[in-house]
Amino acid sequence: MTDDMTALSLCCVTYTCGRPAVAWIRLGLTSASSVTDVILQMLLLVALAFSASIGILLVVLSCALPTWGQQWWPMFVVTFYVLSPVPMLVANRISNIDSLGAASSALRELCIFLTTGIVVSAYGLPLVFAHTKVIELVPALLVLAGNTWCFVTILVFFIVFNRNDDFEFQVW
Repeated sequence: MTDDMTALSLCCVTYTCGRPAVAWIRLGLTSASSVTDVILQMLLLVALAFSASIGILLVVLSCALPTWGQQWWPMFVVTFYVLSPVPMLVANRISNIDSLGAASSALRELCIFLTTGIVVSAYGLPLVFAHTKVIELVPALLVLAGNTWCFVTILVFFIVFNRNDDFEFQVW
């Protein structure tokens, strides 16, 4: 466990126990509003993880329910969930531009193009499976609903945690 994580857990414990001053000094925070911001960001991160699990649950249900023959081919879309944030993370790491609000650059445009290709592929794969009768239409629709849910969750993550503030979630 790193010092930052120890300090963050110390912050949560002391803030809930009613003695937040020790945690503020340890984290370098000077006011109750900055501690509240840290706790709100942690809660938002937990909510986003829960939201992503709902999207993946829809994909697993489309595969596992015996009504449609338990075809596990739609699970390949999980690969697209992992790959979709990679171009923007690489662009943010290479250049110090805000990926959602900065001026246009060739790197940013290329990363948006690659991300769009990955997202379109995630929507196209279950439709191709349904067209070729590998899976039925209802599981394909469940996968499309799971895709929408997961990609909106990823978008919210980038919108919320890609601000240039003092808290370092943007290194992810």
